Amino acid sequence: MAEVDADFDKLLADSAPTIADAARALRTAIHDAIPDGVEQVDFGNRLLAVGRSMKMRDLMFAVIPHSAHVNLQLADGVDLPNPDGRIEGTGKRIRHIKVRSVEDAASAAVRAAIAAEVALHS
Repeated sequence: MAEVDADFDKLLADSAPTIADAARALRTAIHDAIPDGVEQVDFGNRLLAVGRSMKMRDLMFAVIPHSAHVNLQLADGVDLPNPDGRIEGTGKRIRHIKVRSVEDAASAAVRAAIAAEVALHS
């Protein structure tokens, strides 16, 4: 875990403080929903991957910092409820939510999407 912590900090080093804080808050929200999740920083794709394992079928989330927001990538976003329209994207399966603040990361809508993704993998 300490290695992932250091790698995540390194990934976020060039991000604006509000973006880095939002990314850390998303990581916490994911960890709250799946405390036994496996994490790996992918520097090539500039993301933190989280799942039951690092096998493609077991991946559930990615936290991807951008300049003005953080994408919370949902591996099965196409199958998730989206009552508020926050889940975006056009991929075959993967969708994302744009998160712009710590408060946004802790919102009921984001936490519900995380919980729904975890439920699909239970």
